[in-house]
Amino acid sequence: MMNINDVKTIWKNADAVSFDVDSTVIREEGIDELAKFCGKGDQVTELTKKAMQGNMTFQQSLSVRLNIIQPRLEQIKEFIRTHPPKFTAGIKELIDALHARNKRVFLVSGGFRCLISPVAAQLNIPQDNICANRLKFYFNGDFAGFDENEPTSMSGGKAEVIRRLKKRYSIQTIVHVGDGATDLEACPPADAFIGFGGNVVRESVKRGSLWFVEDLMKLVDALD
Repeated sequence: MMNINDVKTIWKNADAVSFDVDSTVIREEGIDELAKFCGKGDQVTELTKKAMQGNMTFQQSLSVRLNIIQPRLEQIKEFIRTHPPKFTAGIKELIDALHARNKRVFLVSGGFRCLISPVAAQLNIPQDNICANRLKFYFNGDFAGFDENEPTSMSGGKAEVIRRLKKRYSIQTIVHVGDGATDLEACPPADAFIGFGGNVVRESVKRGSLWFVEDLMKLVDALD
């Protein structure tokens, strides 16, 4: 059986780290913020809570939430322009420390690539290292749904993404860091999981994590 010291050893020696984005890399839930911006905040926040507790499949909740919001391409662009990412304390230092040790860093999210792209850019993470959902729009900019072939649009999708990353980049060991139920279930195939509670503590994740941190600087310190 693995214990916390095993997780710390894997963390220190891992080839790669994948991070959840909402409430982990950034302090908020992107889809909730987008919903507020589009005037549909309250309806969507309730559904996000349900999705996080695992009461409906991720794809169901994503579909229902997006059909409530119906974001147009212009709204997305305006949202990105007026809502710079609110980074979690310590995330820039952590990612710089991982890069300095030549570890690959990926962002694996059930959120949307268009909203995560500016986050990755500011953290010097290559755009190719974003694994997230893609929104679709009609030629006139109206909302046209999402790409249902992206693994991150489905329950169990983060595990599938990590499996693919290991294969594509010949990664021996990868650690996944996140705050939600979909993160916890990504290990395995992730070699270790670190639960994060610096923005929101989800009790099921805290209970299920061998190593649970509320301060990202602990992860920086543990690299040495």
